[in-house]
Amino acid sequence: MKRFHVHAHVGDLKASIAFYSKLFAAHPTRVEADYAKWMLEDPRINFAISTRGSATGVDHLGFQTDDVEELAELKARAKDADMVLLDQGETSCCYARGEKHWVTDPQGIAWEHFHTLENIPVFGQSAEQRKPAAPACCAASTPGKPKGTARESTSACC
Repeated sequence: MKRFHVHAHVGDLKASIAFYSKLFAAHPTRVEADYAKWMLEDPRINFAISTRGSATGVDHLGFQTDDVEELAELKARAKDADMVLLDQGETSCCYARGEKHWVTDPQGIAWEHFHTLENIPVFGQSAEQRKPAAPACCAASTPGKPKGTARESTSACC
């Protein structure tokens, strides 16, 4: 079963954690100095916030899959729809290691499709730690770049 994913950048992490904890009637399942995540069952959502973005607001949407077969299905759908697909394969981002790919809708909204393999103690890997040809952590439209291109920033991740 897939889980809807939303990631928003916030200006004040402590205040935002307090707000969303009340809104969701649940405490975050993970809190770091720059990040918090709720894995809610009702509604089934992975909601993450971080202070790593350049602007506050929704950064990207997505689907987290329970298994690699669901992830492959999402990739096939994207290919069938002739969407520009950025396949990151295995990568580390947002305190997790996983498999992921990205598509961008016609309005420029980035959609992340991913399967989490394990939690890790850091937000992500630096450029030096990534595999040589690995793209930036997240994909989205950037002014002056076509939709579906990688955003060259490791600060904006899921």
